[in-house]
Amino acid sequence: MGEAKRRKAALGENYGREETILPWLPITKTQAQQFVTWTTRGAWVGIGLMIALWFTVRFIGPAFGWWEVY
Repeated sequence: MGEAKRRKAALGENYGREETILPWLPITKTQAQQFVTWTTRGAWVGIGLMIALWFTVRFIGPAFGWWEVY
């Protein structure tokens, strides 16, 4: 228990606050991890949509005769 009191005295009002990535950037490590998680998920959704569009244009489009338009 003595170590916790020393740490609380050393940190002062910052005790219990989450650490930021950089001192001048008000983004915590948890927020940075959430950003990475969401952007990774968004990238995979984009890849899936691109594959679906490619499949539609490559296989389904010619089956309906869309290539004859041009």
